[in-house]
Amino acid sequence: MGETVRLTVAQATVRFLGQQWSERDGERQRLFAGCFGIFGHGNVAGIGQALLQEELAATESGGVADLPYVLVRNEQAMVHTAVGFARQQDRLQTWACTASVGPGSTNMLTGAALATINRIPVLLLPSGTFATRVSAPVLQELEAPYAGDVTVNDAFRPLSRFFDEVNRPEQLPSALLSAMRVLTDPVETGAVTISLPQDVQAEAFDWPVELFDERVWHVARPVPEPSRVAAAIDVIRSARKPLVVAGGGVHYSGAEDALADFASATGIPVAETQAGKGSLLHGHAQLVGAVGSTGTTAANALAAEADVVIGIGTRWSDFTTASRTAFARTGVRFVNINVAGFDAGKQSGLSVVADAREALVALTEALDGWSVSDTYRKRQGTLWRRWDKAVTTAYAPPASVTDALADGLLTQASVIGAVNELSDPRDVVLCAAGSMPGDLHKLWRVRDRKGYHVEYGYSCMGYEVPASIGIRLADPTRDVFAMVGDGGYLMMPTELVTAVQERVKVIVVLVQNHGFHSIGSLSEGLGSQRFGTAYRMRGEGSHRLDGDVLPVDLATNARSLGAHVIEVHSREELTEAIAAAKSWPSDGGPVVIHVETDPRVFAPDSESWWDVPVAEVSELESTQAARADYVAHKQGQRSFLATGERS
Repeated sequence: MGETVRLTVAQATVRFLGQQWSERDGERQRLFAGCFGIFGHGNVAGIGQALLQEELAATESGGVADLPYVLVRNEQAMVHTAVGFARQQDRLQTWACTASVGPGSTNMLTGAALATINRIPVLLLPSGTFATRVSAPVLQELEAPYAGDVTVNDAFRPLSRFFDEVNRPEQLPSALLSAMRVLTDPVETGAVTISLPQDVQAEAFDWPVELFDERVWHVARPVPEPSRVAAAIDVIRSARKPLVVAGGGVHYSGAEDALADFASATGIPVAETQAGKGSLLHGHAQLVGAVGSTGTTAANALAAEADVVIGIGTRWSDFTTASRTAFARTGVRFVNINVAGFDAGKQSGLSVVADAREALVALTEALDGWSVSDTYRKRQGTLWRRWDKAVTTAYAPPASVTDALADGLLTQASVIGAVNELSDPRDVVLCAAGSMPGDLHKLWRVRDRKGYHVEYGYSCMGYEVPASIGIRLADPTRDVFAMVGDGGYLMMPTELVTAVQERVKVIVVLVQNHGFHSIGSLSEGLGSQRFGTAYRMRGEGSHRLDGDVLPVDLATNARSLGAHVIEVHSREELTEAIAAAKSWPSDGGPVVIHVETDPRVFAPDSESWWDVPVAEVSELESTQAARADYVAHKQGQRSFLATGERS
């Protein structure tokens, strides 16, 4: 046997993770920027001790640990922070997350689901109960009478792209190596979970020293098969009104310039999903903006007419397709370019499995000299200018709107407009849930490829504050504006404390409208009369939630958590607040801009639909009317079963 080193399982894990690197196009970076965590009895003497040992050794040598530790306040939030960081780094770098036994670990489940659904790499290290079972049942252990090997950590299995449990030290190397492979695979990536029983974490073993050698994991760029390029070219050349739908894969492959060249050369308009927004920057002649349920009228009009739709790096969610009503033309065909065959095969499309950048370069070369008609180019411009004018009006509403606002409040669209116009082009806007993501998708004018970050795969309330920390850690040269409603803020405000602790400057624009704005509007549209969506006191007579507005002061709450808070009540005050936040010291911690808005005023309509079933029978007239409207919309839903392969 070769040379060995005696370490605990936890010490070996920490040392291994500190030596992992990723590389693409000859550029490499540490795979793990550090480890987020909260310690409890399950990991304090295991991973906690190992991180301490590494930190002290680095400090004594005048350096920084290869795997720095950051204390957070909520386990779900730390996964969101890791996801925000990894997405900003185009999935080439992430964080590990350690949690204690029981609730500490299961708190990470929502974060795991979010990471996997969005195809974002993050390593989760939930602690488990005793592998030896010598002290069973220990504190926080789930006892399953039908199986002795079931633990709460088994809940991670369906939420993870890779799962393993290390019950013996000998299992650790294979678990770690498999985890790294999945984390660095653009097709397979997502949440990766290695469950570590608390007794195993502290167990010593003689490890081969080569386990801790520096390892570089290559992130591949699969090139398209020539035959698939040729087939795609035949379909595109046959089109009179083609449309590109750009998804997150454009960003993750760094294909923005390649897409801009392709669109300019061919004249094919480009619509964007939530993850793909910013694939073309505002002002590009072929940009027609967001598509689908939260899309622009320009993109949705072109989608309805399109005879060929070219999906690039999109997973074709229901919001993108407006629940399969957006692409309405009879015989419409799809060409799907995606690094994952699973996504490339959707919509019965012609599948081109390849890296987005490589595929776009190949298509642009093969289509040299081909273009859509001048008439079609002109129609794109006309539709876009009409929409862009509507955005300008939404940013600065006319007197007929502002005079009707309650107590002189701002509209949500005008708040978005102020932040968009007064932030720097390289600043990042962030959101995840509520009505704000839809408004941002339609209204935000992206001026930098990394300037837009909306989590809409899982649309998880509470993502905003922790993820903003991750983005700022990924790139401290950019200010991050986390746009969050009162509902989302109340889900996860505690990470403001982490931002204070780490001196991380993030700007939280807290929009107070006293309830769930998005779901309230949806509820009304579905005939449920905004039931249970307003933050109100229970009425003394009605016993319903229809009393006064709750006496909750979120500005004071944010101050109590250590944030610098600015309260605004007008457009002028908002302008001053944004300027003050921009000038806040880079190491000054979080700034919260608190602004109340009128929830009755909406952004320009997408003229689109989203399939949310309405009760088929009801005693309520509002529900009966909504059901009739629902049935009418269902008539426009398409199956997309006709194959895009035909000539």
